[in-house]
Amino acid sequence: MIKILSIDGGGIKGLIPALILAEIEKRTQKPVADLFDLVAGASTGGILALGLVTPDENNNPAYRAEEIAHLYELKGQVAFPKAFQALSFVLKNLQKLGIISEKYPKEFLYKVFEDLYNSNKLSDALAEVLIPAYDIEKRKVFFFNSKKAKENPIYDFLMKDVAYAGSAAPTYFDPLKLNIADSDYLVLVDGGVYANNPALCALAEAKKMYTDAKDFLVISLGTGNPSKTWLYEDAKKWKRSDWTRKVLDISGHGVADTVDYQLGCLLPDINGQKRYYRFNVILNPNNEAIDNASPQNLGALRALAEQFIYENDETINNLCKTLTE
Repeated sequence: MIKILSIDGGGIKGLIPALILAEIEKRTQKPVADLFDLVAGASTGGILALGLVTPDENNNPAYRAEEIAHLYELKGQVAFPKAFQALSFVLKNLQKLGIISEKYPKEFLYKVFEDLYNSNKLSDALAEVLIPAYDIEKRKVFFFNSKKAKENPIYDFLMKDVAYAGSAAPTYFDPLKLNIADSDYLVLVDGGVYANNPALCALAEAKKMYTDAKDFLVISLGTGNPSKTWLYEDAKKWKRSDWTRKVLDISGHGVADTVDYQLGCLLPDINGQKRYYRFNVILNPNNEAIDNASPQNLGALRALAEQFIYENDETINNLCKTLTE
């Protein structure tokens, strides 16, 4: 059985899947890199995926999921600093007026990635890894792929560059220009714009990687579903500017839910054995922002993850049993 892990995008809410994975590592007594054949992640999920397959100097996993969860809590304010959060309302309005461009300078995020991945490249990954991005000049999707990196050195990028390119959310961070062969280059933004739930992409890639495999197990981790509703009477009064952000939100969650539906159809239970797991929490309206790295919000996200683990104890136990068989 080929075992696949997929982690959604969601900014600072990546703390939620990090904590769920920490629980899985605790119960199995194994690191994620030993439990899965392929790890995929979009945006913050890509940051987490790369961290979990990053080797140390002895070629063992450099981090456990609990350590990366602590990094979200400790480094979240480096990626989304308080000064910028406090000015969020002003920044958003300046962006609307076209006076400023991106919300956060990329140096904040790069600082985190340099510390996290050091000089490791995709080919160094301890398990196969897949990270979506989008090339805005070529108008094409692009997948960072560790197997491809091993086969062709021009695609063997530094993990810190992969993490940034795969999480450079438009309006939050600048795109990343990556040089490849000769004069060719890529101009990449966050793959979450089209594959915020990359689980179906991961299954497709796994089928291409493991052509002789007959059975696949997919574990898909979300970063929270919104609970805030939009009422018809309010929506009738919205202007174009009101719809802009909401359409992006609808699209992102709609695509993720569509992938969930598709995988449920493609990987039904067989003889009572689950082949597809989707773990997600319901967010409180105050916890939905992707860049709220305040201690209060991080505490609330941790509480949501812990509550999910408690309420799904038996399901997680069954999954861990399958992963270690």
